[in-house]
Order: sequence, then C-alpha cells, then structure tokens
Amino acid sequence: MEAVKTFTLDLTDEEQEIIEGKKGPVLQKAMETIIRYGEAFGATHLEPVTAPGHCVMSAGASMLSAYYDMIDELVEANLKTEMPFTVDPRPFDFDIPHYSLSRKKSRIKIFSILNLFLSRRFEKRIFKFIYRQQKSYEEKLMKLGLRGGDAFTCACYLPEVGNTPRRGDILSWAESSAVVYANSVIGARTNRNSGGIDLLCNIMGRVPVFGLMTDEGRRASWLIEVKTDKLPPAQVLGSAVGMKVMEDTPFIAGLSKFFKDLDEKEVRDYLKDMGAAAASNGAVGLYHVEEVTPEAITSGRAMLHDDFEIMIVTNEVIEETIASYPIMWHKPNRKAEQCLIGCPHLSLEQLNLWSDNIINILAEKKRKKLKVETILSAPPAVLTEFKKNEKLVQSLESAGVQLTAQCPLMYLNNPLSGNRRIITPSNKLRTYTKARYYRDEDILDIISG
Repeated sequence: MEAVKTFTLDLTDEEQEIIEGKKGPVLQKAMETIIRYGEAFGATHLEPVTAPGHCVMSAGASMLSAYYDMIDELVEANLKTEMPFTVDPRPFDFDIPHYSLSRKKSRIKIFSILNLFLSRRFEKRIFKFIYRQQKSYEEKLMKLGLRGGDAFTCACYLPEVGNTPRRGDILSWAESSAVVYANSVIGARTNRNSGGIDLLCNIMGRVPVFGLMTDEGRRASWLIEVKTDKLPPAQVLGSAVGMKVMEDTPFIAGLSKFFKDLDEKEVRDYLKDMGAAAASNGAVGLYHVEEVTPEAITSGRAMLHDDFEIMIVTNEVIEETIASYPIMWHKPNRKAEQCLIGCPHLSLEQLNLWSDNIINILAEKKRKKLKVETILSAPPAVLTEFKKNEKLVQSLESAGVQLTAQCPLMYLNNPLSGNRRIITPSNKLRTYTKARYYRDEDILDIISG
C-alpha cells in the first residue's frame, strides 16, 4: 500500500484534489514539484498567479535532457499556461551579416579573409551542434503557451513587448534581470525562481509564497547612500551594490536628485541596467530607490529593517569597482575584436541613443566605418519599431553596425565566440563571460578607432 504523502503547506480543496491525482498524473507531479519547492524555502501556501509568465529557458541545448523529458510530459498531457508567456532571447541569429561576411574587405590580405570565413563557418556549426534541439524545443514551448516568435527577450516588460505586469501582481519569473525589474520598478511580486519551476508554476497557475512574495521579505537590510558628484554609471553602481549586499535587499538613497534631469524612460532604463548588474554581480532580486520606486514612495525608510547595515558609494568606490574587474583575455594588450551591446536587451530609446552616438562620433572622427565589429541586441518587437526609421538603419549598416535579437550571453557560450576579445558596456555580460567592461563613452571611442 502506497504511503500517504504529507505536506506542510496549507492547500485549498482544488489543490488537494490535484495532489491526490484526481486531475491526472502529470498535473499531480507538477503540483508536488512546486509544493516541495515551496517547502524547501518555508512557504506557507500557494498563491494564484495573476499575470503572464516569463521563462528563462529559451535555448535548445542538447545537454538538458532531464528538462526536456519534463517538457515532453507536459506537452503529451496537453497542458498549457493560463496566460501566454514570454521567454529569454534565442542564443544565436544566423541572419545578421556577422555570418555572411558581406562587408568589403578590399584591403585585407586573402589569408585573413579565408581565416575569418572558416572561423565564422566553424562558429555556426558549433552553434548548430550545441543548440541542435532549438527548433523542436520552440515548437513545444508554443504548445505550452509561448506567445509567439516575437516573445524572445529578457526585457519582456518593455512597452513594445507588452508583458508588463502591474504593481501587486503575483508572478512566477526566473530571469534575474527581469525579476529584479518587476519587483523593484513595477512593484510586482516574484521570487528568483529556477528554470522549469517558473514554467510549472505558470501551468499550475500557482506559486509558493515565501521570500520576496511576502511583506516582510521585501524589507531592506542595507541602506546604500550614493554620495557621488554626478550620476554614477548604472552598470557600475549596480555592480558595486550587488557585490556588497549579495542576495539581500538594498534601499538606495541619493539617486533621486540626479533623476530630476532625466525623463521617465531614461530613469526606467537606468534602473533596468542597474538592477541587472546588481542581480548578476550579486544575487539581488529586489531593491528600493528612495523617492523613486513604488514601495519606497509609499513607505519610505520604513522599508528598512531596524538593524540595517550601511554602504556609502563615493566617486572613489565607483572607480575602485571598475578597477577590480579582472581582464580575462588571453592577450590583454591586443585590440578588441568585437563589441556586444544589449545585455539586458536595449530599449527603443537606448537603441536610438546608441545609434545616434555611433553616427555622431564617426562624423567627428571623419570616419565612415567602425573599427570594431559592433552588434546591438534588442527585443524583436523593439527592432521592428526601430527599423521603421529606414534612413537611420541604413546609416548604421553602412557604419558596420549589426542589429539582432540574440542573447549576447548565450552567444558567448560558444567556445569559439567566447574566446574572442569582446568589449561591452554590460556588467552582466562581463560577469558571466570573458568580455571586458568599458564605460559607454570609452566603448564609443574604441569602436570608432
């Protein structure tokens, strides 16, 4: 006789029926998985999910066999999320000129051209091997409720993409940069779930309540006082905070005075990039910014625990943080081979800004083309909107800029790509790869030659 399973979570009658197998063995297994997950973190009960999901697993990497077995079970049981979900970016994009070598190489020796051509072909083959389940995996995601082909982005909350929750919404997300944005800037509620758990919770329409889902779990244990003489780079401030507080929640003071000179979208993009750096350089899933983010506006410093710790960010801290980044290139003194911009994905406003800055610096230096191959990554829906400005797109293409929706981070998971001398303004990309971080203004100077 099979032993009766017991759980510490309070279950509703419907949830109890599912766990007893009355709605099928696959739903039963999915329910038990999220309950056991919740138990491991001290959850008290399950809460209904109130907004569409965003899933972190977007790549059909062949080594994820156990995960694909779960996906197959869900598909075969005809299960589907209640609301269409979005997913992280694809790992490659074979449509960009990067793979076709369409740019003129008239002054390059024939052996250099041949070497580059063979390198690109080999790189493409490696991608096809690593992600050989990409097509079938995407087809299965569609059956499980994926919104469509334009749903591949880590910045699903941008208006062009449309998966934008509201304050107080209960979510099951896993992508760290999206989680920290939804929690902090929007005021929705989600833990940093793992890949697989995010999908199961959205299929079940329920999520365990613990951690950042609770009022107490959203209080801050660090006061970060920004005392710089100008607005610090978002990527560096987020990095410094993340490395200091790790998984704790910071309450950041001293930024609002700088934001007065920015419009709403510029503030959004600053917080987007700061949060992504804090989430990757540490494990921050939520931050509060005094006088700026929803809960900080509503509750002020009452969001701080009584025994909070203090970190003071000065100009020196910013410079020391940048100086602490290791240089992972095999030959550190060689020139950059490639520049990747857009991790997390660029907003439409950021895409326009980078484009204008690239064209302007080329004009200042009286150059027609960039000296370093440069790729800008943004959500598919943002690229569609951006490409309506045909004149600007043509100017970028003439300058040698490539536009893509691929994930820069997963692109560098290819050992051939990852060993190139990559520069980036993204602290997230720097953290997870061998890419070398530079400030935006330094990036522009380097790529323009």
